[in-house]
Amino acid sequence: MGRNLTQKIIAEHLLEGELKPGTEIAIRIDQALTQDATGTMAFLQFEAMGLPRARAEVSVSYVDHNMLQEGFENADDHRFLQTFAAKHGIYFSRPGNGICHQVHLERFGAPGKTLLGSDSHTPTSGGLGSLAIGAGGLDVAVAMGGGPFYLMMPKVVGIKLAGKLQPWCSGKDIILEVLRVLTVKGGVAKVMEYYGPGVGSLTVPDRATVTNMGAELGATTSIFPSDEQTRAYLKTQGREQSYRSLAPDDDATYDENIEINLDELTSRIACPQSPDNVKAVTELEGLRVDQVCIGSCTNSSYRDLMTAAAVLRGKKVHPNVSVTLTPGSRQVYLQIAQSGALADFIAAGARILESACGPCIGKGQAPGSGQVSLRTFNRNFPGRSGGGVNDLVYLCSPEVAAVAALTGKVTDPRQFGAYPKVTMPEQYVIDDELIYAPAANPDQVEVIRGPNIAPLPIADALPETLTVEVLLKVGDNITTDHISPAGQWLSFRSNVPKYAEATYTRVDATFPARARALKEAGGRGLIVGGSNYGQGSSREHAALCPMYLGLKAVIAKSFARIHRTNLINFGILPLVFQREADYDSISQGDRLEIIDVPGQIRAGNAVTVKNLSRGTELIALHHMTAREVKLTLAGGLLNSLRPAN
Repeated sequence: MGRNLTQKIIAEHLLEGELKPGTEIAIRIDQALTQDATGTMAFLQFEAMGLPRARAEVSVSYVDHNMLQEGFENADDHRFLQTFAAKHGIYFSRPGNGICHQVHLERFGAPGKTLLGSDSHTPTSGGLGSLAIGAGGLDVAVAMGGGPFYLMMPKVVGIKLAGKLQPWCSGKDIILEVLRVLTVKGGVAKVMEYYGPGVGSLTVPDRATVTNMGAELGATTSIFPSDEQTRAYLKTQGREQSYRSLAPDDDATYDENIEINLDELTSRIACPQSPDNVKAVTELEGLRVDQVCIGSCTNSSYRDLMTAAAVLRGKKVHPNVSVTLTPGSRQVYLQIAQSGALADFIAAGARILESACGPCIGKGQAPGSGQVSLRTFNRNFPGRSGGGVNDLVYLCSPEVAAVAALTGKVTDPRQFGAYPKVTMPEQYVIDDELIYAPAANPDQVEVIRGPNIAPLPIADALPETLTVEVLLKVGDNITTDHISPAGQWLSFRSNVPKYAEATYTRVDATFPARARALKEAGGRGLIVGGSNYGQGSSREHAALCPMYLGLKAVIAKSFARIHRTNLINFGILPLVFQREADYDSISQGDRLEIIDVPGQIRAGNAVTVKNLSRGTELIALHHMTAREVKLTLAGGLLNSLRPAN
């Protein structure tokens, strides 16, 4: 029986385990990336391991999140990242060079390579045929050091694309349709592998949009084959030598199968407040639009922006609509400037933002009260935009966004007229002078640390008996944005004591103070969650800050993949209800107890949890491997990696 593409790449990189879904494997990582919001902590963790130089084939530090520098904190972090990268064998992409996923696709991504990144949208490079996986910063620090990456062997979902995209449709509509079918929980423990006759007509930028937003499925990653489209893209980037033909075997099989007929696909739009709340654009025609934001790591490629520019050319944006444009990289920025498209945007009335994450992470352009914001971004979780928990953010393609910018309402773009044809350049602007190679003389480099970079907190080992208070009970689909918000708090990612003050404040403003008081009194906390707990961003601070505040366990109906791993990495016990009905038997404020914690979790999967407040007990499951059990008992991954004193 033949292998699919995912199995082929994993087999080439397999260090431990076997290709059996649901069993733990370890793979070799070829490339690693961090961005500034996660990189400072990842670098502190790398430093704590005592390794002098990065050992992965390529490690890159990008600056794309904290760009506004309202205070000294961001500038200090950037200088720390630059000097640390120079000293420790890591490339540094300086502020202004672009969003990590777009730049990595352009300058480093390669077919058949494994990439681990401390950002959940790392799978973008799957559009080039790379097995690109998002993870917490600590896992990426280990990978930079040459260590293996552990994960459960995923199931592989084969998504067969038939037909060809029709005018006014693009890659964004494909992934929105997949989200409609599978939901934000439908990809957990799975890889989305695209194949079929419809693949060949999709450009790499379209493919990268699909794989980027596959993160919203909860998928381990998404991947396309490497074919002539891949070769053509790499050639325009001056990197044809990185090309390698990769495809599934003719007799490859998949654990699940989905088919999408591109001939029948029409424009899609995700409604508030979840990326899977997807409808056809025709169902929302006429909805007033107040803001249009074009960009983000999902849709800021040259193809995306040139398409939008062609729609706006010679016209003016609607007087009631605020329009912003974010080029995904300096390369894209230069390319649209040289083509004249940048002038088209400016003449039409669009506001040009720098090449950074910006509005997508709540850094600027928050929508007004009750205003509808139409964005080409990847997430519309409550409050993520900075406009409050009741924000009205819709997600769509650049085509739909550009037409709405002119009409002031959601409009079926097919009514606009002929679909503009974008000619891809034979050669992109190649200028890597803002990507700094590691220092040739690392011993002479001083790592500069500003006062905002706090010492790395380390978890205590789990006690024999765990007595905890239920500090918070939350529902389904809690995101890492709920737990550790971005926006104004991003400046404190390298300062856990300060950042911890924001923990869960979008849900309960009293949470940090209550958790701190319990910890200072010698107690410890637990959180009760619903299904898909911890979905969204890979930010390990959603585990690290609660750990700092004394959290020792989470009991949920189910976990998102990256967050569950982050909990284990920081010594927090992740438990799931054996019976989901037991969720209703626990209330906030209850005192729970687990006796003989080491004995119970070593002996098997079941853990007895006593509710001391109610005189009842329930069974929870930990689903941890022997390796994960060892890490959790020790207080996390870093405790097992630090040099002995």
